[in-house]
Amino acid sequence: MATPKHLECAICGNQQAYEPFVPAVCKKCESHWLEPAYDYSTFKRELLRGLPGRPANLWRYQDVLPLSNPAAVDLYPAGGTPLWLSQRFAPALGHASVYIKDERYGPTSSFKDRQAAVAVAVMNENNINEAVIASTGNAAVAYAAACARAGIKLWVFMTSLVPQEKLREAALFGAEVIRVSGNYDQTKQIASQFAQRKNLLLDRGATSVPARESMKTIAYEIVEQLGWQAPDWYIQAVSGGLGPLGVYHGFKEMFALGLIDRIPKLAIIQAEGCSPMVTAFKAGKDVAEPVTPDTRIIILSTGDPGKSYTYLWNLTQQYGGLMESVTDAEAFEAMRALAKSEGMAVEPATSVAFAGLEKMLREGKILPTEKVVVNCTGHTFPVEKHVLGDQFAMDVHLSADQTSAPREGLLAALENLDEKTTTVLLIDDNDDDALLIRRLLEGHKAYRVFHARDGLEGLAMARKNLPDLIVSDLTMPGIDGFGLVEELKKDSRTHDIPIVVVSAKDITAEERKRLNGQIEAVYQKGSLSTRKFVDNMIQVIEEKASLDQGE
Repeated sequence: MATPKHLECAICGNQQAYEPFVPAVCKKCESHWLEPAYDYSTFKRELLRGLPGRPANLWRYQDVLPLSNPAAVDLYPAGGTPLWLSQRFAPALGHASVYIKDERYGPTSSFKDRQAAVAVAVMNENNINEAVIASTGNAAVAYAAACARAGIKLWVFMTSLVPQEKLREAALFGAEVIRVSGNYDQTKQIASQFAQRKNLLLDRGATSVPARESMKTIAYEIVEQLGWQAPDWYIQAVSGGLGPLGVYHGFKEMFALGLIDRIPKLAIIQAEGCSPMVTAFKAGKDVAEPVTPDTRIIILSTGDPGKSYTYLWNLTQQYGGLMESVTDAEAFEAMRALAKSEGMAVEPATSVAFAGLEKMLREGKILPTEKVVVNCTGHTFPVEKHVLGDQFAMDVHLSADQTSAPREGLLAALENLDEKTTTVLLIDDNDDDALLIRRLLEGHKAYRVFHARDGLEGLAMARKNLPDLIVSDLTMPGIDGFGLVEELKKDSRTHDIPIVVVSAKDITAEERKRLNGQIEAVYQKGSLSTRKFVDNMIQVIEEKASLDQGE
């Protein structure tokens, strides 16, 4: 059992109960830097025994991850990535002890796979069927893959400036992709309000304990791979700063357990065109002022790091370290150099870290005798454009550039998004009937309508898309409407979706009794005009939306 005994505030020391989906905020000083405490004595005994029988991935350290009963959950594999000694890149810069923590070996080639694995496992453990995330790219893809395996419907919000390959990749895994024409902070805002309106779980990144805890497994792996020694430096490129916050909780846990004799110095590297942390650090400030991003490396374009910067600042003051920025050109040059020297293709966000390493070595900020670990994450050549069409995302327009949108613009965008994300599943083997209903629905509002031609296909689509309304014929091949309704009601994911049944034949009293309490309404084809029938369906949709929003 690994449920945290409590959360402890790193600022004031206050202890409070752990709640998995409640933002971790200290109830005494309102700090967001709360760290879970576990049964470390039992875990240390297992560590000293060599963790026998444990998998070679992050679940190796499940005793200090926030799951009540890991053995009862189908755990998504992540972590267990190699640690390479740089053979040519770092030696060419005059340093022989640079190690590369190669997170490209995760399920979606990103260290965010760790975050997704733990966060989605906790969702599974708590019977969450649908969730929302805002991302600059890699987290969205990682969550989409993990949610696909868990059967969780995921809404992904990404700024339209994110490379299309990243959006396509998330869509490939079945996520509902919302492309926002605004900056990342606006994207987070609209994702949050969308989640509130639909009463869905919003993954909150750095303020989510499961997400942040997942990252400390990087520290455990590094130390174990170095023969239970800590490096002198840990270097990572950041956008919002979740990664190193979690990693350093791992280093601190191992130091407290007596497993390492020091905590590494921390180097945070940002793209120069979006470097609010670096600007504040060099000015000696513990609070970062927001900036408007101006970098081609969109994955690192968080203009407002918020409190994450303050916590990272505290780490550098306590354990040593620095924050540095590099230009886009320096990052792209480092990407080419790493590929040619180490045979490693990385994305620009990772090359920022290596450009930062190069700058630190050139300026003598890392001593020749110091052992360095660089976080390496992300691939370069996604192929999803070859298997997805152009209609893989929904667009929300907030602003043509990266400036903030007025509040009325945000509300209008949300109302438009409510229509675009309202889905109706038609299950009918009569294509003509389905097409007529579809046209009338789409003519009324910008609803999205899916069509299945038999009951088995409809059941699969219902579980995948979790529509707002299901309209089903009673007589179909595969599985009839009665069996379909029963299967939908047995599944916790689809149990609460309203169902309207239509039938071409008279329905007997016994059949009505079988459907009673399971559906919203039953209609006989021809008893209402198609337009009146569609009006009734729209009323069901709007009533459901009102219930979801608590009105």
